[in-house]
Amino acid sequence: MNNFFKTSRNGKEINLFLLSNHHGMKVAITNFGAKIVSILVPDKNGLVDDVVLGYDNIEGYFHGNPFFGAIVGRYANRIAKGRFTIEGKTYTLHKNNGDSHLHGGQNGFHNVIWDAQPTRINNEEALILHYFSRDGEENYPGNLNVTVIYQLTNNNELKMQYLAETDKPTIINLTNHSYFNLTGNGRGNILDHHIFINADKFTPVGPDMIPTGELREVENTPFDFRQAIPIGKSIDTHDEQLIIGNGYDHNFVLNKETGYLALAASAFDPQSGRAMDLITDQPGMQFYTENFADGDIVGKGGTVYGRRSAFCFETQHFPDSPNHRHFPSTELIPGEQYIHNSIYKFYIQ
Repeated sequence: MNNFFKTSRNGKEINLFLLSNHHGMKVAITNFGAKIVSILVPDKNGLVDDVVLGYDNIEGYFHGNPFFGAIVGRYANRIAKGRFTIEGKTYTLHKNNGDSHLHGGQNGFHNVIWDAQPTRINNEEALILHYFSRDGEENYPGNLNVTVIYQLTNNNELKMQYLAETDKPTIINLTNHSYFNLTGNGRGNILDHHIFINADKFTPVGPDMIPTGELREVENTPFDFRQAIPIGKSIDTHDEQLIIGNGYDHNFVLNKETGYLALAASAFDPQSGRAMDLITDQPGMQFYTENFADGDIVGKGGTVYGRRSAFCFETQHFPDSPNHRHFPSTELIPGEQYIHNSIYKFYIQ
């Protein structure tokens, strides 16, 4: 696969980097968008398969779904009308999702070439990626130094640490946007996957997919995943929020204290026996069920990715937080450091 990723763009080199551990788990990452290209893990019979959607070559990432496996920023998710105010000054960002700003804009962090440095941390393989986002990029204020560290542990954990500093007050909300199918890349839909989400509340949205500001209880709604249930159990029920999102595409308010690592969600595929825990220090997680693929995406091995062929667990602050003062703050000021830790842990259940 590596030969199909080694190239250059705008004078910067693009490559593919492979992390592996003592148990044979392997993770491939390209420095174009800091994207996770593949995660290879065994099933209950010891057969290894790729559990994330993506492409076989860099051209697919240039021209296909821009968010497969990507680091998303400066601001993951949506900002209403592309506008926010910080320290009395209003900024208008580029609108790339109707009247909203989505995932950092047209040329967000998913679309840039990061500097990459393979390394070892605690004698485990890791990759350090760095990007310098200039003041005014996508109309965000401040020069922003961003570092993302991927570390593959011998406990089959993919650790992700995000660090950032600014020289001017700004906002920041980073995430990884991998699309998971624990049965294996492109092997049908994910409706039989059992999902647990450690959240008593979620943030309902209006027709524009912007949070209304309400923190709604999940009890007695299709959004109650506090006991693991199949994704398909309620996804097609006549619920206003599911109709708006065409499925699940909502932020969950995690039952945890911001800044401390805790279990946010789990996924289990009964067919393969593969399971995954998501651990994070962030206050929220977007649960997305690939609601709009219509067979026009051809991925790895020529596989056609259809609707609900994957799910996303996106650790984050809440969507449109800068415009909802009761949401956890996403402001970053000079002298402070943005720190975000998340872990994907894989095992057999």
